Amino acid sequence: MATGAESTMVEVPAGRVTLSDRRTSRSWPVEVAPLWMSAFPVTQAWYAQVTGERPSSVRGDRLPVEGVSWWDAVRFCNALSRREGLAPAYRLDADAEAPEWDTAADGYRLPTEAEWEHACRAETTGPRYGPLDEVAWYGGNSGDRIHPVGGRRPNAWGLFDMLGNVWNWCWDVYDAEVYGTYRVLRGGGWADEHWSCRASVRRRSHPTFRIDDVGFRVARSTPG
Repeated sequence: MATGAESTMVEVPAGRVTLSDRRTSRSWPVEVAPLWMSAFPVTQAWYAQVTGERPSSVRGDRLPVEGVSWWDAVRFCNALSRREGLAPAYRLDADAEAPEWDTAADGYRLPTEAEWEHACRAETTGPRYGPLDEVAWYGGNSGDRIHPVGGRRPNAWGLFDMLGNVWNWCWDVYDAEVYGTYRVLRGGGWADEHWSCRASVRRRSHPTFRIDDVGFRVARSTPG
């Protein structure tokens, strides 16, 4: 079962981050408000406690949940909010192409990609918050498999597995004009080469796709 540590939320201070996209050679600054973010990717045990489901291809309570779609992650956030007596962040309409985010809600949600990158960097300016082999499970050291959360060194704000192990779903649409509803992925995974495990790398996937190196972590807005 999930331990209290695995569901710990870390306070992320306000800041400013410049996002960039290699495909379009575009960059843009974003102001980030303070928030809470889960110290670890959502584990299989935590996911099972909230949803009653174990969708991952490789089982282990402390392994990150994977094989979950963006929609699965959104539904988990709402279910977790209700479980803890918080207002769900998302309004889900069966006929809608995407949920509506109630930004005034105090419940759990997916981080935006700006929040994710700001939290990942933890005020560092390089491609990573530490030496890759010390902070991430990736293709060069993972043994071609997923690993329990927290096995590598955290960043300065106490966030583990921000790079490597599993890609993280983010709230944002990647590029609506070119890719439609595809959502942003961040962080790199256990099978990726070193160049994919960098704070600035953005990838995309369809919100209904379930992939064996894609999971998520949760966030909450700071009241006031």
